[in-house]
Amino acid sequence: MHTLAAHISNWLGTYLQTAHAKGFVVGISGGIDSAVTSTLCALTGAPTICLTMPIRQTKAEFDRAGEHMQDLQSRFANVRLQTIDLTPSFETLSAALPANATSHALAMANTRARLRMTTLYAVAQANSCLVAGTGNKVEDFGVGFYTKYGDGGVDLSPIADLMKTEVFALAKALGVVSSIQNAAPTDGLWEDGRSDEDQIGATYPELEWAMCFNGETSMLDARQQEVLAIFNKYNRANAHKMQAIPVCEVPNHLKALLKQ
Repeated sequence: MHTLAAHISNWLGTYLQTAHAKGFVVGISGGIDSAVTSTLCALTGAPTICLTMPIRQTKAEFDRAGEHMQDLQSRFANVRLQTIDLTPSFETLSAALPANATSHALAMANTRARLRMTTLYAVAQANSCLVAGTGNKVEDFGVGFYTKYGDGGVDLSPIADLMKTEVFALAKALGVVSSIQNAAPTDGLWEDGRSDEDQIGATYPELEWAMCFNGETSMLDARQQEVLAIFNKYNRANAHKMQAIPVCEVPNHLKALLKQ
């Protein structure tokens, strides 16, 4: 086993024991992050439920997810596969929402992610499992490119200290199916299959560079300045996702007024 994979899978196993849970549930999207996360969970030897939840999914994304799940089950006896088609549920929910919500493309894309989160937790609780997150470092702590209380709603994050390029490298070491290793990263929330780069305007290597940059901006070329501006825009706009939920602290003397 790759040394890094062993480190993470051991961490997962230890956390599982501490939490007194039986195994893991991982949402499989057909992307590199969920493929690596599910493989690391499987390496613990604990029951690992790989769950795909299509919502008007593109055929390419659904096929990649299925290929990975079948490959993982063929390699690990502790892996169980499940598909829950959430398209009917999503359509029912959409019909109940007000027009200004259903006409808001991003709101509905995020609703898909939140519906999947609800499903993951239903399956996890029914099987005494933990929901393993699939976010990486640049998404979770750099640009905040995830859905709050969607794919951001998890019990633990095994790859959140790895940059996207490091996740790709680990995927190669773990033998993740080539179709996933070669696919352009996508969040799987859009029917047109748009990639992350299409949405953000920068590649993951560029975003990683921006996340680590602390030099003099006057020395940057035009593209580097553009990438840094893109990173900073997302970092500011999504700060509410990456920080703890703010709590209004009430002084004791004001609380005391309630007793008068």
